[in-house]
Amino acid sequence: MTTGYFTSVDDVAARLAATGYLASPAVATTVFLADRLGKPLLVEGPAGVGKTELAKAVAEVAGARLVRLQCYEGVDESRALYEWNHAKQLLRITAGRDESWDETRTDIFSEEFLLSRPLLGAIRGADPKVLLIDETDKADVEVEGLLLEVLSDFQVTVPELGTISAERRPFVVLTSNASRELSEALRRRCLFLHIGFPEEELERRIVRMKVPGLDEALAASVVRVVGALRAMDLRKVPSVAETIDWARTLLALGADALDETVVRDSLGVVLKHQDDVLKAAAKLDLDAV
Repeated sequence: MTTGYFTSVDDVAARLAATGYLASPAVATTVFLADRLGKPLLVEGPAGVGKTELAKAVAEVAGARLVRLQCYEGVDESRALYEWNHAKQLLRITAGRDESWDETRTDIFSEEFLLSRPLLGAIRGADPKVLLIDETDKADVEVEGLLLEVLSDFQVTVPELGTISAERRPFVVLTSNASRELSEALRRRCLFLHIGFPEEELERRIVRMKVPGLDEALAASVVRVVGALRAMDLRKVPSVAETIDWARTLLALGADALDETVVRDSLGVVLKHQDDVLKAAAKLDLDAV
């Protein structure tokens, strides 16, 4: 079952660009195939390269509601799928104390008392949705089992109510920073996309789009210096998000060139560890970039 948001790869690229998301050919192609085939899209790559923003951009161009499950250690079924409104159930039981238990039980385990969490909420209703399962690798392995039924058949089984199937399939994006290996069962259900650091020309276009007031030559210098930093053995190499932050910083400072003083004073915007800052300050040769 397709979601039918895009007509071609070029359509994906053009419409994402209209939201401010510049997609590489590989990204545009994989998004189109996920849409056409109705398959979840697993997006891996380092932090800050636009994985989450891709899901947001797809939701924007599709006119779809973004439903987000933020994964973390300890997230469980009640946070991901559904839970019962126990306080409301208790009030109902108290109010119906003269009723038989069978009557009360039928009432309290009904839709009125069900609290949908992101996975269930994404498949209920006929409105278009993009389901973002963010940082999947941060969740416990057991959580992947919860995802399999949803991503295989787009349905959720609630024992007290039965199986709830999607009226309209959401466009699904799972993101991962690859901090742990995801199961093969989960990977089989998805199309795979790796987003790495962009080519210099694409990153320059991204900076120019996100920071339109920045001089073109300075934008090119920023991208080249960030590329040089990524080539160093750093604890945390700068992402695209940090390239953009640095460009905005230079614009705010009124800088017209990347000289040693400007770099020294603003390097903490793009590097997040003191030992990285010291290493970059010692090794970075601005004349070479």
